[in-house]
Amino acid sequence: MNAARPGRLKPVATAALAAFAVAAAGGAVTRIDDWYRSLVKPSWQPPDWAFGPAWTLIFGLAAAAGVLGWRAMPSHRHRMWLLGAFALNGALNVSWSALFFLARRPDLALYEVGLLWLSILLLMHMLRPWSARAAALLLPYALWVAFAAALNGAVVSLNGPFG
Repeated sequence: MNAARPGRLKPVATAALAAFAVAAAGGAVTRIDDWYRSLVKPSWQPPDWAFGPAWTLIFGLAAAAGVLGWRAMPSHRHRMWLLGAFALNGALNVSWSALFFLARRPDLALYEVGLLWLSILLLMHMLRPWSARAAALLLPYALWVAFAAALNGAVVSLNGPFG
């Protein structure tokens, strides 16, 4: 029997915990309340129940990309830059939810979602030279955020002005 070495499991546990923390923080500031329900939404918006499974899959893929990238990086310095880029991405992910749901400012969230999308591209760019598979695992995240940006834009155009 080939037991996993504890050093090999630490990045997996760290990535899973980080993904859970970002998901929990984003969930904590997401409010599906009367204000949200009163917004006019485009006919092509998925049902609210679909967002949870989509984000669960995306966070799982991002965690896997982080582990593959961590293991493939050639130096401690590269790993620290990768960790910083993932931290930035997580902060932007949560701040989008806070702007849209908590502050009730879909207009500001629309600007912020561009930064979130760019942070995903940055991660893919950083990962690609060392692990093409890790970079590819982030493609669904980039596509989902682009779709979310289109939804966000539609909500702003159908309901604005805000603030």
